[in-house]
Amino acid sequence: MILEVRNVTKKFDNSETEALADVSLDIADGEFICVIGPSGCGKTTLLNLIAGLEKPTGGRILFNGVPVAAPGPDRIVMFQESALFPWLTVKENIFFGLKLAGKPKTEQEEITAHYLKMVQLAHYRDYRPHQLSGGMKQRAALARALALDSKLLLMDEPFAALDKQTRNKLREEIQAIWMQTKKTVFFITHSVEEAIFFADRIVMLGANPGSVIKEIKIDLPRPRHIESAGFIELRAKLLAEMREEVDKSVEAEYRND
Repeated sequence: MILEVRNVTKKFDNSETEALADVSLDIADGEFICVIGPSGCGKTTLLNLIAGLEKPTGGRILFNGVPVAAPGPDRIVMFQESALFPWLTVKENIFFGLKLAGKPKTEQEEITAHYLKMVQLAHYRDYRPHQLSGGMKQRAALARALALDSKLLLMDEPFAALDKQTRNKLREEIQAIWMQTKKTVFFITHSVEEAIFFADRIVMLGANPGSVIKEIKIDLPRPRHIESAGFIELRAKLLAEMREEVDKSVEAEYRND
């Protein structure tokens, strides 16, 4: 296993309740894991713990057998917003991380050209972020993340701020890129449809406190199509289960008021 999360608990200093309680899961090399659950169930908190941006209150997280103690180049995060440097061009944004990694200039050029072509932004290499659409910014952020060749790509609802049409197009592009690269991905989403579209396995979190309540292996063939009978059937089933968890979460909030 490339990642092992063992009995992880997280409680923030300003809260009386645990954000996460006794969370355990494994991720294999090359696996695409999607995490779903109601708002407030600790999805982003779990990602931040794996990234090393937060430290668990209890339990442990091992990456390639080594305890996670801080952020590292082996675990790259892609956020809801592209987080591109606005004063740099698309090409220079990708160069930035490669330069920090000590790559020589010729290799920076080769790697950047390769991934810009992969995300279909080769013709926009000299554009600055303000000249790009939201979808293009996220593509540039993806190229930057892939260029660093991390062992694990952590994606925190990267399409949440995009319109539906752009989101659907990016899903197809991400699926094609993943099928080509087989990168290990930990992907957070509110969308059951999105999770089924991408995942080898879906991890469902419940709230109050956040904990793993179910893992669902997705056996649908790739590339996946949201119009297929198997996809529609599975989506209906998981949406019903998610509604139950959201209802439980709302009831718990009312009880605590």
